[in-house]
Amino acid sequence: MKILGIDPALTITGYGIINFNGTQLRLLKAGALITTPKESLPERLEKIYDGVLRLIKEHVPDVMVLEKLYAHYRHPTTAYLLGEARGVVCLACAKSKLALVEYAATRVKKSVVGRGHASKFQVEKMVVTMLGLRTLPRYADVTDALALAITYAHTLRGRV
Repeated sequence: MKILGIDPALTITGYGIINFNGTQLRLLKAGALITTPKESLPERLEKIYDGVLRLIKEHVPDVMVLEKLYAHYRHPTTAYLLGEARGVVCLACAKSKLALVEYAATRVKKSVVGRGHASKFQVEKMVVTMLGLRTLPRYADVTDALALAITYAHTLRGRV
């Protein structure tokens, strides 16, 4: 089964595609869709949307996994920008007739590290270990996307 994890954001949208055969996880592709503040908001959203559609068409995943939206009341602007980026990712998923699964950040951390309040560093190290990577991905958003995909695989295996 091919699992596409996406960590959407307006500047860096991380993605990770893994294959899960019931017992083993294998990295197929990971990276980031990057936009800049020099681009207009519609251009940035279109770039994310087109990039996600391209990934779906190229790799034909069985499912897309996103983190449930959490926004802090002190950062409302961040919340709505994240919501817009997340919205175009969801739209690409719907247009592709792809199943969408969402997990809370604490569930992802518990699945990958064993503790719902694990640090970002602990999650990064476990993702690297579980996928047999030699180095940490360049962006934490990529690691987060891979952690989402791994969580779905663990759910299939009955571990969470």
